[in-house]
Amino acid sequence: MNTLKEKVILVTGASRGIGATIARKLATEGAKVIVNYAGGKDAADQVVNEITQNGGEAIAVQADVSKSSDVAHLFDTAIAHYGRIDVLVNNAGIMINKLVKDTTDEDFNRIFDINVKGTFNTLREAATKLADKGSIINFSTSVNRIMLPTYATYVATKSAVEQLTRVFAKEVGARGINVNSVSPGPTNTELFTNGKSEEVISRLASLSAFNRIGEPADIAEVVAFLASDAAKWISAQNIGVNGGMA
Repeated sequence: MNTLKEKVILVTGASRGIGATIARKLATEGAKVIVNYAGGKDAADQVVNEITQNGGEAIAVQADVSKSSDVAHLFDTAIAHYGRIDVLVNNAGIMINKLVKDTTDEDFNRIFDINVKGTFNTLREAATKLADKGSIINFSTSVNRIMLPTYATYVATKSAVEQLTRVFAKEVGARGINVNSVSPGPTNTELFTNGKSEEVISRLASLSAFNRIGEPADIAEVVAFLASDAAKWISAQNIGVNGGMA
């Protein structure tokens, strides 16, 4: 359909999982994609190869989003290559599932550094480096809407992302930039399924209206829409993409 033709889109954490699926989907819609990765160079290169072999355009750029200097380099490299960035997709994130009493200082700092500081770092760069009339899509979680033990620290980070989204939307709206967040429910990725039994996954699947967990493609479709000009009147919103889970 090429609804994103000629748009330059930066996707953080795009070497695997939802991020990789988003990168491929955006490319099929005509976007030029920057595939950001922290450490998985081979996986990121594979995503780029898949995109280019299908007639799309993409490059891979390494950056740890928790480090402000890395994020500045990420933006500058992307702009040097493509001339601008039109859309930022803040997908990079980690999940640490522990009861509050078992969560260490290291756990707490690591998840906040990536999920919250990482989003903050990219938003700060986008404030001056994203093209006018651009779009930003941040990632929250539908687990914010329910109370699941062991998710406390994770949902704390994603609640912070939702508030950053709302306030930042007002800060950059004068430049025609719309800012939203999406909240996936349980999704079939390594990040979600790692360490979970089939019984646990089935129980979480039963919370949706369709008795299944989501697939990365379900999320990618919504991100592609929010990155398009058709979504420009949507801003400062959080959109649940969870099959009616919550």
